[in-house]
Amino acid sequence: MTKPRVAIFDFACCEGCQLQIVNLEEEILDLIGAVDVVEWREAMSEQSHEYDIAIIEGSITRPEDEKRLQIIRSRAKLLIALGACATIGGVNKLKNNFDLKEVRQCVYGKDADMPHLNTAMTKAVDEVVQVDAYIHGCPIDRKEFGLVIRALLLGKKPPIPDYPVCVECKAKENVCRYEYGEICLGPIIRAGCGARCPSNGFRCFGCRGYVDNPNVEAAREVMDKYGLTVEDLKQKMVLFGSKQEHTL
Repeated sequence: MTKPRVAIFDFACCEGCQLQIVNLEEEILDLIGAVDVVEWREAMSEQSHEYDIAIIEGSITRPEDEKRLQIIRSRAKLLIALGACATIGGVNKLKNNFDLKEVRQCVYGKDADMPHLNTAMTKAVDEVVQVDAYIHGCPIDRKEFGLVIRALLLGKKPPIPDYPVCVECKAKENVCRYEYGEICLGPIIRAGCGARCPSNGFRCFGCRGYVDNPNVEAAREVMDKYGLTVEDLKQKMVLFGSKQEHTL
C-alpha cells in the first residue's frame, strides 16, 4: 500500500511550529513511518511537486505568496494550516492595523521602496485557499499535532475542541486570572491547549483563535463582575485577533 506523500511549507512565520514537530522525538518516527515526507525545507533538501498532504506554516503577506499557495493547494488533496500564523494570521496581522507604506518605512528605512520588499495585508491561509484541517496555537501542541495527523490518515474528523479555554481551566481547578487583576481571553478562545498559559501563571493571549460560537453574554458577565468593559477585553484581543471578525 502506497503511503500518503506529505510536504511541509513555510511562509511568514518563525518556524516554531515546525520545531514542535521535530520535538516529537520518538513519536515522530511512528508518524514518519505512516507517511512519505517528500519536502520539508527545515529537515531535508529534497523537493517534490507531487504530494497528497500539504502542511502550511505561516501567514500570507505578499502577492507572490498568494500565487505560490494557490499552486500548492492545486497539487494537494488535503491542506492543513499549522499554527496561529496559518490558522488566523497570527501576530503578523498586527501589521494590518497600520498604513502599509508606514510599515515598510518603519521596517526597511531608506530601502522601503525597493520592489522586492513589496508587502500586502496579512492573511490567514484560509483567506486565500480552502483549508481542510487546522492545528491551532503559537506554537502548536505536539500531542495535538499527532492526534490530528493520525485522525486524518484514518479518514476521521480531527478532535479539535469547540469550547473555550475556561472549560479546561476550571477542570484543572485553576484560580481565575481575573482574580489576579488580569484580563484573560479564556472565555472566548478555543480550547485544546490544556489551558497552558493560565496553568502556568499567565492570562490566555488568544493564540488558538476564537471558539466558533463564543458565549458573548458570558464574556460580558465576566467583564461586569470584575468592573471591566467589553472595550477592555477587545484591547487584549489585538495581539492575535487583529482584523478578525468577532461579535463582542
